[in-house]
Amino acid sequence: MLHFGKAPSPIFGKRLSFMLFYSGAFSEVVLAQEKATGEMYAVKCIPKKALRGKESGIENEIAVLRKIKHENIVALEDIYESPTHLYLIMQLVSGGELFDRIVERGFYTEQDASALIKQVVDAVNYLHSLGIVHRDLKPENLLYYNPHEESKIMISDFGLSKMEGAANDIMSTACGTPGYVAPEVLAQKPYSKAVDCWSIGVIAYILLCGYPPFYDENDSKLFEQILRAEYEFDSPYWDDISDSAKDFIRNLMQKDPEKRLTCEEALRHPWIAGDTALRKNIHESVSRQMKKNFAKAKWRQAFNATAVIRHMRRLQLGSSMDSSQRRKQNPTSMPGKSQSVDVSSVHHNDCKFLPSFFMKLTRLLLTNLSYSSAVVCCVLYYVVLSNST
Repeated sequence: MLHFGKAPSPIFGKRLSFMLFYSGAFSEVVLAQEKATGEMYAVKCIPKKALRGKESGIENEIAVLRKIKHENIVALEDIYESPTHLYLIMQLVSGGELFDRIVERGFYTEQDASALIKQVVDAVNYLHSLGIVHRDLKPENLLYYNPHEESKIMISDFGLSKMEGAANDIMSTACGTPGYVAPEVLAQKPYSKAVDCWSIGVIAYILLCGYPPFYDENDSKLFEQILRAEYEFDSPYWDDISDSAKDFIRNLMQKDPEKRLTCEEALRHPWIAGDTALRKNIHESVSRQMKKNFAKAKWRQAFNATAVIRHMRRLQLGSSMDSSQRRKQNPTSMPGKSQSVDVSSVHHNDCKFLPSFFMKLTRLLLTNLSYSSAVVCCVLYYVVLSNST
């Protein structure tokens, strides 16, 4: 039985929004507003019946979130508990997802990518200093704090995170997202915080070319590529990218975790700390590849992380098609299979008096997976509601 010591108070009840923001397999997220301050939050509502047998997982996530306070990590503001639900009051981020913003920009350089990765590495270095391993770093978990052009990036989703125990504690649980998981995880070897550094390398690779280093519609073949650390800096996509950027990625995506850069070392790399990142506009090439390889209908959906465990049992090494040849034959293939999430349903208990116009509009936005537009719509609704009361 979960006991966090706080039942929903009258203030909490008044905070709750009227709009479902996201619906996943085990929880819903609603927008909330604190009446006294007007401050808005995201409230993750988790039915306790969905947690039966999984209590240790949510307790671990909450323990991790309670330890964290960093400007580039989505904060846990409060926790409430009812007889039927657990409510996590989270800092609201409204700037949209990483790839969206890059595609929408008219100008994007290697320096921009370096600045983004520096924020991610700094935040992950902070986590590692606390003995926390995220274990599921990927672009979908990188959100912009607000819609402003100079907005900071935020790391979210600590559902798979792990707190290390004693010194040099190692982990062995198979988890992560296809395409971003480190070789040692797939090899069923004990692993450490170095798995996060590998994932950062994969993200940096995508930010500079617009396509993933590993991809195959067949998970087993995808995992085979990762196990062998097979990736290339293909021409012409990498022709205008600096050698320093490629060196940064190579050192993060070392097959041997002992040879991989730590976050501290990554922060000292010339591509992050120096002035080696190029200023040439690469937006056209990168955004074209992002649209092709990470179409909204695909990359906005939740990856099926259980594929890592499922395919671990039947992974068989075999011949792998050369990555350059595969891209020519199937340039839109994705790393792993997707699992759809229902984002068009409405939490009727919380939305029963939501004006139909805003309900329909926001449901349309969410159905089309427009994160930032849905937030704007919900904020607009609050303004209309406030002015009408």
